[in-house]
Amino acid sequence: MKISNEVKVGVLALVSIALLIIGFRFLKAKDIFNRTPKIYAIFKSVGGLEKSNFIKINGLTVGTVYSMEPADENVTAIKVVLSITEDVHIPSNSVAYIEGSLLGSANIVIERGTSTTLIEDGGRIATKEEAGLLGNLSSEAKPLMTKIKTVADSVTLLLSNFNQILNPNTQRDVQNAIANLNYSTASLNALLSGVNKPLAATLDNVSAITGNLKNQNEAIEGILLNANTFTGNLKQLQFQKTVDSLNATISDLHTAINNITNPNGSLGALTNDRQLYNKMNDVLLSAEILLDDLRVHPKRYVNISVFGKKNKAGELTAPAIKDSVPR
Repeated sequence: MKISNEVKVGVLALVSIALLIIGFRFLKAKDIFNRTPKIYAIFKSVGGLEKSNFIKINGLTVGTVYSMEPADENVTAIKVVLSITEDVHIPSNSVAYIEGSLLGSANIVIERGTSTTLIEDGGRIATKEEAGLLGNLSSEAKPLMTKIKTVADSVTLLLSNFNQILNPNTQRDVQNAIANLNYSTASLNALLSGVNKPLAATLDNVSAITGNLKNQNEAIEGILLNANTFTGNLKQLQFQKTVDSLNATISDLHTAINNITNPNGSLGALTNDRQLYNKMNDVLLSAEILLDDLRVHPKRYVNISVFGKKNKAGELTAPAIKDSVPR
């Protein structure tokens, strides 16, 4: 049977068209021969998610990302097709979210629900936004970066003000101050160099004194022992008897003073009776007058005149005027 050229051209054209369609779909990352169950999820943002990234349930890889495409013309969401390669049941109330990692890749994690109905092939799974590790780091880093930016602005402003303050005159003054400081430190070093030898000698003397004290430990212990003995002897003295005797003496002294000041006693009467004082004063005055009269008129009391001349002077009624102390 002879095949005409028209048939050959037609068959070749059909094969070419089929290969073209298959190649076009392959270039669009669509597996023509893959008949594994597929479900899809809608995410507002996919982050670092790429095609062929893993799909995990409880840490077990159950599939890969089959494709990603815009959910609408405005790209307000992304439709992600999930290819389930393992024979697992996914309840209808399960939730999927994108989990990031420090290595830059991302995976889709499915949290299984408790529903008895399952998501069928081509069905949609619910999604939620999950910050993940990178999201948490980013959320914590944003306030820190804000504070760092504020501090950097403050430092910039401070340096600007500092540059404005440091005019040529101020810079010259700062340089002079630094030069004076260097001179002061040099002088201090020289002073310390001169002090080092006397200080070392002083330390040597201190060491010698402490050595002598160490060598005189026995003598010091003897002195301390004598001091302890002396304090023990003082402790053994009969202080109580002495204090008792002193108290008795003080009591007797109080009694004597009370007897002296008592008006009923002899000394008390002499010290407290004004009338007795006046009488004694009169007696002393009379005695003084008598003595003065005896001194002035001795012939009145001792008369040995031969002719018996009479002393016509009157008697003294008051002490005579004395030019000197009588003897």
